[in-house]
Order: sequence, then structure tokens, then C-alpha cells
Amino acid sequence: MKLKIETKNANETMAIAQKFGRSVFPPCVISLVGDLGAGKTTFAKGFALGFGIEETITSPTFTLLNEYQNKEKKLYHFDLYRLADLEEAHSLGFEEYFDLTKLDGVVLVEWASNAEGILPARHYQINFVKKSDTERLIEIEPKGLI
Repeated sequence: MKLKIETKNANETMAIAQKFGRSVFPPCVISLVGDLGAGKTTFAKGFALGFGIEETITSPTFTLLNEYQNKEKKLYHFDLYRLADLEEAHSLGFEEYFDLTKLDGVVLVEWASNAEGILPARHYQINFVKKSDTERLIEIEPKGLI
């Protein structure tokens, strides 16, 4: 079952993401899927605020992973746009972040399609469709959760 939400601007996308961030608890993996400029990083910023992370969230395009933490929670934010292939993800040890039996936080994965082979069966997939310069269709779908 997909939850479909249309937003008219980045502020609405952030607000939806904040609500979602308040409802998610570790361990959890969330894949963010969409074209360049579709709203994945905007969503990640709003999610982090709702999750209780006060640091400024930036896309880890060149580092692949940024880690954030407050007193109680950890957020691992991946951007796998530059990942060459799944073998590179394995060589970097990323699979440990996707093991729900060991994960101590929440993982957000931008460009998750580049890591499909290591994503857990149970995760949320959030699809972003750019409807116009400002409008987005956001589809939240639990995978393997129900």
C-alpha cells in the first residue's frame, strides 16, 4: 500500500518529511528514489529535523555517507549517486548499515537504486516525481513491512 502525497513547494516537502521523521524509530532503512532535483535531499533535511537532529543536513555526494547524532538517536545519510557498482558498496563495508539486526539508527539512502542488492527486504521506499519546478509527488511505500 502506497501513501501518495502531492506537495506544492519545498516547504511542504520538508513538512511531510518532518512528520515522517517523528514517526520512525531505529532500526530502519529508508530508500529515497527519484531523478536529480526531485526532492530527495530536501526530504532528508526535513526528516532529520523531525527525527531530532539539529545539525545542518547536507548531501554526502562526494563522501557517500554523513553521520548525525543527537543524545538518543543516530542518522546515517547516504548519497550513492557516485557509487560505481554494488561491489564498491560491499568493499566499503556499507552492508553493515543495512543489517537490521545490528543497525543502531536510521539510514536514509539517496540514489538507493545503486544499492538494491544490499538493501534489507524490510524498508521504506520513498519515490519522488517532479511534477513541475516546485511541485512533487511523494509516494511512501513499506517494503516487506506488512
